[in-house]
Formats: sequence, structure tokens, C-alpha cells
Amino acid sequence: MNYIKRAKEVLDIEISGIEKVKNEINDHFSQAIDAILLTIKNGGKLVVAGVGKNWHIGNKMAATFTSTGTPAVALHPIEAMHGDFGIVGDHDILLAMSYSGASDELISLLQPIKRKGLKIIAMTGEMDSPLAQHADLVISVKVDQEACPFNMAPTTSTTATLALGDAMAMVLLETRGFKLEDYAKLHPGGAIGRTLLLRVEDVMRTGKRCATVRSGQPVREALLAMTGAKSGCVAVVKEDNSLAGIITDGDLRRHLIETPNLVEQPVESIMTADPVTLSVDMLAIEILNIYEKHNIDDLIVVDEKNRVIGAVDIQDMPKLKIL
Repeated sequence: MNYIKRAKEVLDIEISGIEKVKNEINDHFSQAIDAILLTIKNGGKLVVAGVGKNWHIGNKMAATFTSTGTPAVALHPIEAMHGDFGIVGDHDILLAMSYSGASDELISLLQPIKRKGLKIIAMTGEMDSPLAQHADLVISVKVDQEACPFNMAPTTSTTATLALGDAMAMVLLETRGFKLEDYAKLHPGGAIGRTLLLRVEDVMRTGKRCATVRSGQPVREALLAMTGAKSGCVAVVKEDNSLAGIITDGDLRRHLIETPNLVEQPVESIMTADPVTLSVDMLAIEILNIYEKHNIDDLIVVDEKNRVIGAVDIQDMPKLKIL
């Protein structure tokens, strides 16, 4: 077997499945979004249920919904019949997933859900299945074939279901006006939390660790300032401490051969004037975006009057576990 060829064939089959599900999205999807929004407004949550592979898909979907501002839980239909049904509140809504739409365990869950007067959104590949008939809204996840050579193992269908769940989560996120700051509050730990919660003022170098040199000074003074601060850059400042430019290690290396008697030249001769700057209230993730966009490693922090108050060196980011 050509492993790479077969792997690409599998991915093509799954991509085709997602495309088919994408093309089948209709008004029921929009109505499902509105129903979930109303549920959240009324203090309820989204309950995601499925068995087999869909149980695992449901867990991931519930986690994605919750982490992006739509409260959700995963409920296993079998465990629900033995006490876990208590997690279902009076204002909740059920998202039930079964490709065949005929899973006995899942169908058994629908009656107690209906007795509570809750709406049911179905994700299924069979639009005339028992699940579809019991549901208030039906969203098709019908695919032409599974990637499995026997057309048995849930592969394309579960991939398409998960992708559709992601689509729902992102539509809900944007519709509810969920912002980056909201995302940060739900991810307080780990690299994501640090990147989204830390601000420039939390990571910038200040005082002796922030190298500065006055306009008109020779490059020698800039070198001494950078060495003393153990910094990869120096801010060139005017008399009022406002920023005139920046000199980096890279600038020095580039001019070392090209410029005779470099250390005696004025700093203005090699500085970058009006460089990209940061403000203290910017998020750490914005620093990373600027690094990537401008392909630079050092940034100067200024106040509202363009006065230098600090610097951020990309080399500091891994120490803070941001990169």
C-alpha cells in the first residue's frame, strides 16, 4: 500500500463529506441558533447527547461551546437513565446526535426530555429516522460515504458532525458579541490564559532594564546602554523623553561593515525613526501578532504623549510561558 496516497484519499473523502453537509445547511440551522440563544438568555444551557463515537464528539462540542461563551454539558443517554438526567434543567435545550437516528439509547432519552417541555435539535444522517421525527429541528449530517473501506466505521460522518458543531459554536460566539477579553476570562490557566490575560505592563522591561540613549549621542553610547540593560534594543529619545527611534542588535550588525567608524556616528544615522510601539494596556497576544506581522523582535512601550516607559523583548516571552 502507498500510505501517503491512501491517507490523502481518506482526507479527500472527509473533505467531500464536510462539503456535502455545508451545502445542506438550511433554515433549521438558523432556527437552532435562535433556539439556543433564547435558551441561554433564559438561564438555560445546551445539553449535547450521543452514544458511541458521537459521545466523544459530543464531549468535544460541549467543551467548545462552553469555552466560547455558550454554556453546555455532555450527557450520556445511558447514564442519564441512571441518575445523570438530573443535570438537565427546566430551561435547557437538547442537541441529540445519531447518524442513523435510530440509536435505542438516545431515543429512550427523548421522552423524558419531552416531558420536561424542552426543545430537541437533532443532528442525523437520516431525515425520516425516529430521532428526526421526535425532534423540533433537524440538521442533516448526511454524507455519501465513510472513509472506512467497509463504509462502516464512523469517520466522515463524525468529522462532518464535529465541523458542523464548530460552525454552530462560532456563529453563537459572534452573534452574542463574545470578545477576546471574554475568552480570556474562561481560560485563566495555561498558555492561553497567560497570553490573553497578561498585558504589556505585566511583561515589559522598565528602569535599568530598558535601554535608552539621547538623540545626537554617538552609537558607542547606544552600545553601552544596550550592554548595561542586557537588551536587544535601545530607544533613542528626545530631551522630553519622547521616542525618536529605535536601534536593534540587527541594525548594529548590518551597519558594522558598511559604516566606517560606526561607533562615532550619531545614533540617528542608523536608527529606525517612528518605530512600531506598544501601549501598556495592550494584551500579550497583541504583542505576538505585532511580532509576526512586522517580523521584529523588539518593541518600545510609550505613554499617551509618546514618552518611553518600557520595552518588550521577544526573548522574554518564553520565560513568561507566552510563546
